[in-house]
Order: sequence, then C-alpha cells, then structure tokens
Amino acid sequence: MQACWRRWGLQLLHPPASSLSSSSKLIHPTHSAGYGNDYARHASTISIKGTGNIVRKGTGGRSSVSGIVAAVFGATGFLGRYLVQQLAKMGSQILVPFRGSEDSHRHLKLMGDLGQIVPMKYNPRDEKSIKAVMAKANIVLNLIGREYETRNYSFEDVNHAIAEHLAVIAREHGGIIRFIQVSCLGASASSPSRMLRTKAAGEESVLQAFPEATIMRPATMIGTEDRILNRWAQFAKNWSFLPLIGDGSTKIQPVYVVDVAAAIIASLKDDGTSMGKVYELGGPEVFTMHELAELMYDVIREWPRYVKVPFPVARAIASPREFLLNKVPFPLPTPNIFNLDQINALTAEDFGSLRGGPYSSNKIELLGLPCSLPVDLMQIMSRHDLKLNISH
Repeated sequence: MQACWRRWGLQLLHPPASSLSSSSKLIHPTHSAGYGNDYARHASTISIKGTGNIVRKGTGGRSSVSGIVAAVFGATGFLGRYLVQQLAKMGSQILVPFRGSEDSHRHLKLMGDLGQIVPMKYNPRDEKSIKAVMAKANIVLNLIGREYETRNYSFEDVNHAIAEHLAVIAREHGGIIRFIQVSCLGASASSPSRMLRTKAAGEESVLQAFPEATIMRPATMIGTEDRILNRWAQFAKNWSFLPLIGDGSTKIQPVYVVDVAAAIIASLKDDGTSMGKVYELGGPEVFTMHELAELMYDVIREWPRYVKVPFPVARAIASPREFLLNKVPFPLPTPNIFNLDQINALTAEDFGSLRGGPYSSNKIELLGLPCSLPVDLMQIMSRHDLKLNISH
C-alpha cells in the first residue's frame, strides 16, 4: 500500500512530458505579440564607442539584465552606496570589493536583485586579488579616496598608487570597456593640499595607462552620510559652538551626492563621447563656509555660535597628529574638524574650472547637474528665498 502511495505521489510531482506540454500550451502560452526576441524594449540603450551595444534583456528594472558587470572599488564609501543603488536598479551585476569586516557591505546587498550584488574580499596591494575582482567585469569604477592619512595608507598610496595599479590591470585585462576614475574638484599639481596633488597625479597615471578612461571631479559632496555637515552638526551638539577655519569666507560649490552618481551613470549610457575626458561636477549654488554653517544650524535647530580660528592657529592644533602619525606604535584618532590637509585646502576656493576658477583648462568640460539638494536643505533654502542656478 505504501508503495502505491509513493508511485502516485511521484506521478503528481513529475507528470509525463506530453501532458505537461499540452496543458501549458493551453493555459500559459510561451509567447505573445510584443514580447518576442525582437521586441523594441529589449534593445540596448547603452553603447560603447568602438565595441557596439551591450546586450541587454528585460524591460530595464532591477530584475532585468543591463549587460553591465561593474567592479566598483570603494563601493562601501559615501558615494559608493548611491552609485551601487543606481547601477542595481537598472539590472546591472555589481562586484563589491571590500577589505574590512563582513558587515561593511551588507547594506548594499539589498539594493539589487538576488545574486546581483557580489561582495569580494580583496587587498588593494595584492595584484592577484584585484585581478580576481576584475576577472568577469566589463566596467571598472574607482571611487577609492581618503581625506586623511593613516599609518598604513598615505595620500600617495590611496589617491595615486592604487588608482594607477587599477588602471594598469584594467588595461591588461583586455575586456574592460569603460574605466571611471572619481577624483576631486581642484585637483592640481600646484594645489596647497597634498590630497589634491596626489589626486592630480592619480588622474595623470590613469589616463596614461587607460587613455579611454573618464575622470570625474566632484566638488564637496553633501548628503545624508556626508563628512562635512554631519561632522559640524555633531561638534555643535557636543560643544555648543562651531570653529570656523579662517573667517568662514572661503567659497565652495557643494554638490548633492545623488547627482554625482547620476552623472557617472549618464557617462556610461552615452555614445562614448565621455571617454578620455575630464568632467568637473559642481552644485547649483556657491556658498561660503559661514553660509553653509548657517544652513546646518537651521537644520539641527540650534542657536548658531562660532569661534573663528585663524589659519596659523588651526594648523598648530592639527599638526601634532601629522607629526606623531608614524612615530607612535598605535593608531591615532581620525581628524574631524582640524584636519591639516583640509585646512591647507581651504586657503584655495573649491571651484576648479567652474565659475572661472584657478584650475581652468581647455581639456576640462563642465557637466550641468540638476538642481537637487537634500530635502532638509531644500526646505531651509526655500525659507531663505535662495535661488538655484545651474552653471553650464
């Protein structure tokens, strides 16, 4: 009797092929008008100069296949999460190299369809691990950067050597069709900031190793997890005042991080015209440091209190960390407000070629970005009747 029940159960689970095909033809047709292989929505809109179209399947959502297999170095950082989200929602597969803990990338895994976000452990100084990340990629994006030095990684290591190493490996790979290098607005060999000087050296090395690379130079990025407004707000909450380096008159042109991610995606979707070019990404408005701090105080609903710190005094406060960095046998705290290199950077305005800045060049193109800012700042700006203008 038990054998009969088992046979009957197997017949239910595995019906004959003839009956299955006939029933499926009657109930669920395998094709219909408008959804065949020649359907227009299956055609790719992502094209690469000299290589034809990337094959894409689906209607363009996160469950589709965009044809992009992107290795995003620095994906666990501030800009990385927004770029991964925009790549994933168009159906791309994203390789996420990480060198920290297993928790450093877990917030990214929810952004794509099942199996589309692939974390990979790597060491930026190990060529084999980098090659393993790039093995099946066709696009490489380098977002790696650091605004302060540590005992293990200097500005030269992070901003120049690693970028050059990635570009050389991408060129040797043979299957990498696009390389995006994210630099920093104001990067120049003559900058007073060591970070900006190494960023400029990294750009030059990348273009030498991978001439078709696209260089993106975003201005100071603001957003939910930014490293300027959040640090100011935390300091103001803890100490009831905010130190202004200099007199707060240094001008910057902050840009919303979502717009920077959208600009990178737009460069991947173009017809190849962005290959080998440098783009500077600036926001719609220019602020002094004091004006930006006023907006921050309005958002956190605190009475603004400032202490103006002259540049020599600020450098004296920040210098001990730089002096002791490689002389003590333990890691030093991360600099927040008093970062010596950022203090030096504040002596030059953060414009680049935007608004006729000091680093203008005929090889640099300006990319018009939408007038979008975080919701809180938009509310505050509308309260103060500030008009937004786009610089083309």
